[in-house]
Amino acid sequence: MLAMHQPDFSAAAERNKQPIFDVLRRILPPQGHAFEIASGTGQHVTWFAAGLPGWTWQPTDVQAEALDSISARVEAQGLSNVRKPLVLDVMSPPNLPVGERYDLVYCANLIHIAPWPACAALMRFSAQILAVGGRLATYGPYVEEDAATSDGNLAFDQSLKLRNAAWGIRDLKAVVDEAASAGLVLAERHAMPANNLLLLWSRI
Repeated sequence: MLAMHQPDFSAAAERNKQPIFDVLRRILPPQGHAFEIASGTGQHVTWFAAGLPGWTWQPTDVQAEALDSISARVEAQGLSNVRKPLVLDVMSPPNLPVGERYDLVYCANLIHIAPWPACAALMRFSAQILAVGGRLATYGPYVEEDAATSDGNLAFDQSLKLRNAAWGIRDLKAVVDEAASAGLVLAERHAMPANNLLLLWSRI
């Protein structure tokens, strides 16, 4: 028998999955269809799927090798409400089946670990696949005009730019403007541990 692929692990995802889930559980109806962008290790999607069994989840990631990690977690947990993961690049997304829409698009830690044009692409793609009344949820750090940026986020921003000059923590106002151009408006702001935010965007 072939050994099952050992899933990758993110300590940060393990820490923040429950605080994020606590908000999602409060705001989401009992049933729905969710599309995750940048699923990474699969720790978020499997945690949410287990806690929200009335929802079906479509995980995706730009890196094909991440799909093995996601599939391994889904199989290990025996989850039947998670679809086969797909390769997805928001800069050049594939055409989804005509009429396929989602009640939630979820994306954690993409906007700051990607070139700035990926933010606009994320907003456009999300607006295209959201059902009427659906929401986009984004998680990560942001710079806000009316709030001091923590020392931790300043250091994190510098470390990101050292890894890739096109990366960095984004100004929330600029993100709001990109969302508006795609037909999305910021509906809810939830403070998360470690100076992160969970933002919920609605179709205008």
